Amino acid sequence: MSPTQRALIIFPTYNERENIEKIVHAVLPLDPRINVLIVDDNSPDGTGDIADRLARDEEKVNVLHREKKEGLGRAYVAGFKWAIEGSYEYVFEMDADFSHGPEYIKDFLREIQHSDLVIGSRYISGVNVINWPMSRLLLSYFANIYTRVISGLPLRDATGGFKCFRRTVLESIDLDAIGSSGYSFQIEMSMRVWKKGFRIKEIPIVFVDRTAGESKMSKKIMREAIWMVWWLRLKAMFGKLG
Repeated sequence: MSPTQRALIIFPTYNERENIEKIVHAVLPLDPRINVLIVDDNSPDGTGDIADRLARDEEKVNVLHREKKEGLGRAYVAGFKWAIEGSYEYVFEMDADFSHGPEYIKDFLREIQHSDLVIGSRYISGVNVINWPMSRLLLSYFANIYTRVISGLPLRDATGGFKCFRRTVLESIDLDAIGSSGYSFQIEMSMRVWKKGFRIKEIPIVFVDRTAGESKMSKKIMREAIWMVWWLRLKAMFGKLG
């Protein structure tokens, strides 16, 4: 990674006032080329106000305010477009609640030199999840098996949300055609990258469930993920997944 190749970490936020300042201060010192974009969905707990203060105090912090909560996928698409316009070479997806450890960012930046998409995998070397109840762990684990079988996507952790893309990958994808808004967004993005023939690398991480704030998982999000896998398979079969 040359001195001119900037990396942007996108944090989609909704009610993350307990975490956002801490996570920003944790990632910025890791590399001088790292910048941050906070995409806030009009959080009622004041997360957006904290983000604005951080942006005033630190030139590498940027904020994108959205009018309402529309789902993880919509927030990331808005962030991707912002990153493309800003000519960032590498673009991260990362949760603001410390479930994605900042200590792995250097591993991502090393691996992206030889890949087009790097994914932090909870299941590439056993099962590496801490603080989840067994029911949620089993749901996640078998959801990934289900995704591999139905879609053919050759990933151990297709639903993982800790990722680093090359900008050229995001530029090649029709972001306005993304159909997922919840966690199935992660599957859809990886499918589109894979079908375009880009190089995907999974690296092992330990996922630690949040200790502050509330999980955004819901039954609606799970239902979307179940049918979205079939939709993606059909799109791929007819060559419509571009």
